[in-house]
Amino acid sequence: MAILPIITVPDPVLRKVAAPIERVDDALRRLMNDMLLTMYDAPGIGLAAPQVGISRRLIVMDPSRDEDPKEPLIMVNPRIIVRGDELRLHEEGCLSIPDVTAEVERPARTKVSFLDREGKPAETELEGIWSTIVQHEIDHLNGVLFIDYLSRLKRDMIVKKLTKTRRADQAL
Repeated sequence: MAILPIITVPDPVLRKVAAPIERVDDALRRLMNDMLLTMYDAPGIGLAAPQVGISRRLIVMDPSRDEDPKEPLIMVNPRIIVRGDELRLHEEGCLSIPDVTAEVERPARTKVSFLDREGKPAETELEGIWSTIVQHEIDHLNGVLFIDYLSRLKRDMIVKKLTKTRRADQAL
């Protein structure tokens, strides 16, 4: 298993719609394991394949804290099939947008269809933090970032700051 480099804005791979995965095999399961290791190491609670430079429809999630037992959830080709009416406000961050958080309102419940780690079709209902994470990660698969839910002014300020920081880091 390997820790993968995490892609940050304004890298164009984060704005592409990720391609569907045709089959779940050992190579994909290795990627799943690498993504989980990368997410835990970052540390984060969700990671989408585009965030590690792979434009495919794969996400991993686990909101457990350090002392809690790990509860990883892996989804291949996830698709939200039902969004609840009740909304939930949550302070979101993103491994691809370092040091930035903002409150985002999303449905508090979602029902998702996907292929599991073995390639078997599955469905699950998620609520609370799990629902927020799955929506955030599926957005990544569609080229959408959480900052897209902010005002244009806030979003432009964040991207400008990150681009400036990235240029300064590259100059070193």
